[in-house]
Amino acid sequence: MQCLQKLTRTILIAVAVIGLSPVVGDSLPGIGAAEVQAATVSRIVVRGNTRIEASTVESYLTIRPGRPYGPADVDESLKTLFATGLFGDVAITREGGALVVTVTENPMVNRISFEGNRRLDDKTLTGVVRTEERSMLTRAKVQSDVQNILEAYRRSGRFRATVEPKIIDRSNNRVDLVFEINEGDRTGIERITFIGNTKFSDGRLRDVIRTRQSGLLSFLRTTDSFDPDRLDADQELLRQFYYRHGYADFRIVSAVADLDRESNVFYVTFTVEEGEQYSYGEIDLQTSLASVDPEALRRKIRTHEGDTYSSRDVERTLEDMTLAVSEQGYAFAQIRPRASRDYENRTISLTYFIEEGPRVYIERINIRGNDRTREYVIRREFDIVEGDAFNRVLIDKAERRLKDLQFFKAVNITTARGSAPDRIIVNVNVVEQATGEVGFGIGYSTSDGVIGDVTITEKNFLGRGQFVRGRIGVGSDLSSYEFAFTEPYFMGRRVSLSFDVFRKTYDNNDYRNYELTTTGGSLALGLPLRDDDLRLNLIYRILEEEYSAVSLNTSNAWRSSFGDTLTSALGYSLIWDTRDSKTNPVDGLFVKFSQEVAGLGGDTQFLSSSIDARAYKEILPEWGVVGILRAGGGNITNLGKDLRAADQFQHSDQWLRGFEPRGIGPRDARTGDAIGGRWYVHANAEAEFPILGLPRELGLSGAVFTDFGALWDAEPALIRCVQTTNGCGGNQPASSVSSNGFAPRVSAGFGVKWASPFGPLRADFAWPLIKETGDRTQVFRLGGGTRF
Repeated sequence: MQCLQKLTRTILIAVAVIGLSPVVGDSLPGIGAAEVQAATVSRIVVRGNTRIEASTVESYLTIRPGRPYGPADVDESLKTLFATGLFGDVAITREGGALVVTVTENPMVNRISFEGNRRLDDKTLTGVVRTEERSMLTRAKVQSDVQNILEAYRRSGRFRATVEPKIIDRSNNRVDLVFEINEGDRTGIERITFIGNTKFSDGRLRDVIRTRQSGLLSFLRTTDSFDPDRLDADQELLRQFYYRHGYADFRIVSAVADLDRESNVFYVTFTVEEGEQYSYGEIDLQTSLASVDPEALRRKIRTHEGDTYSSRDVERTLEDMTLAVSEQGYAFAQIRPRASRDYENRTISLTYFIEEGPRVYIERINIRGNDRTREYVIRREFDIVEGDAFNRVLIDKAERRLKDLQFFKAVNITTARGSAPDRIIVNVNVVEQATGEVGFGIGYSTSDGVIGDVTITEKNFLGRGQFVRGRIGVGSDLSSYEFAFTEPYFMGRRVSLSFDVFRKTYDNNDYRNYELTTTGGSLALGLPLRDDDLRLNLIYRILEEEYSAVSLNTSNAWRSSFGDTLTSALGYSLIWDTRDSKTNPVDGLFVKFSQEVAGLGGDTQFLSSSIDARAYKEILPEWGVVGILRAGGGNITNLGKDLRAADQFQHSDQWLRGFEPRGIGPRDARTGDAIGGRWYVHANAEAEFPILGLPRELGLSGAVFTDFGALWDAEPALIRCVQTTNGCGGNQPASSVSSNGFAPRVSAGFGVKWASPFGPLRADFAWPLIKETGDRTQVFRLGGGTRF
């Protein structure tokens, strides 16, 4: 009995030592478990730490000395310690009244390096990995870094890239982390296919999207590799393209990119439903705002009954009308277009409803991602500021403007709730891209021969949104130097200020019997009259010309131009531009009317006027055929001083092919020198089309054209120079001027265009159909140039 009592006493003491309470009486399973496992410790001991303070370890624990704890507390403490990323292993045990926390610290990253990378430099890869030097190494971070590097290579078009991390031990629990990279071959796009398209050819739709098929020139571009973000953007480009051409029911059924791993190429397939093309039906405008005059707002409408439907016209109408209504004092007005489809007649009738919207104010505009671009450069593209009424149309307009700047890879504007129900926060997220360019150019013109140049351009100078360009050009008969600067927001307003200075030297050749050096510059103000498509430019120009005779057989008319002449002129140009593209338009109008008055000082006095109009239209969209009509003309009149031959208009083979430069117009019958005229007109009709049987990716297209042009009516004083022996300081006997009257010339021919990686090149073959005696013809013409 004494032995049994002694044994019981021993068990109770042991239970008390380990901190457990004996269970007395019957208890059900699970009830009272917390009481059974509850324990307390008097102190906490940390072992195994070398760089991390014990107090830091203790701060992550949920167990405290003198407080009861259980298994749940131990689990929570373990999870918290592992979550810090500081430790590779953690153990929690009990030794007497002490809680012992034994840790194994993760090694410190001494250095991160990349091996085998050539296409992506170290700086780019460092930007995608999460692990940093002098931070703790964790397996989870390394695995994440491997995936991030692989994703970076996929976005650059290399889906065969592999990455293997290597850890090299150093002293004092430090390691070097090395990512061994095998970049693999570039994964190209073998074919881009469209299914369901009947209105536009595959080739035409490939021109719309940014993704390109791989081909002979793939080494010069990066858009022929698969990028999922670019594929998403391509879908939006296709939608906008169809919506702007009247296909309001268009939708993309699917866009799939299949990877052939064996061949390491993608096959991209767009499946589309085009629907029918719509025209505008009835256009109406209604308003619930009493003091708004609907008739005054109708002038802002760009959608007209009978025209082909275009989402762009609707967007611009909403923008113009929103600004007009807000200027009348209705800052919260909303304009909503309501469409009614007539499926039988394929028309869309629109009613623009103007009503008072919710009174919501912009609390704040946050700009994010602009590491280089100044914040004010982004903010000035908004027609609204903090505190103004929120308007979705104006926000969308600002987003379009920011994208048009071409400073950013991506622009995304979102909204969030503000500090009050009537407050909203606008978040502008941008991803910057390179805006500088060092270019090498090469070109050729029939009159000036081969021309090469080097250009340095920056479209976002110092992040201020300013344009700067410097150029040096050297050719067989021409050398040039140029510097240009543009401030797009002069004095904080949407008015551009630009200036340029230049010097050019022309040598004599088959088209010039003299040498010429021009030095000058210009100062211009650009004022938008209607946002994007109507603009007024005010220009001051100063030019010094130095002519020197090379040939003794130079017309007396040109002798009056030799020597130094200073021209000081003030002018303007009015430009209306609705083209869908500035570089390769297929739809829209371009009209430019210019006038210039010389005589603000200087040696010349004249008034010069000219107009140039061009219209582009797809005449066979399914075949990619684009029709182009062009017309132009000009007049120059002296204002007190006789015109020089250098002041007059000269024929250009750009508006009348089939003839040499200066091949038509008034001419010295004896020397054959063209002396120019005071009037000129021209008209051109052309159809451009892809060349059947050739891959579209080669960039080759054909054209057929016919040209009409005339140049006539030389300055009477110049005619007298020609008709007088040694007239105007010349050394030629008396002669006559031929082709001085109005005499139209006509030519026709065909051409081949190549959108080469070295820039647009064009070869034309043209034959005169109507010409005059003394005209100089030219069947073949080659021209072009580029930036690369």
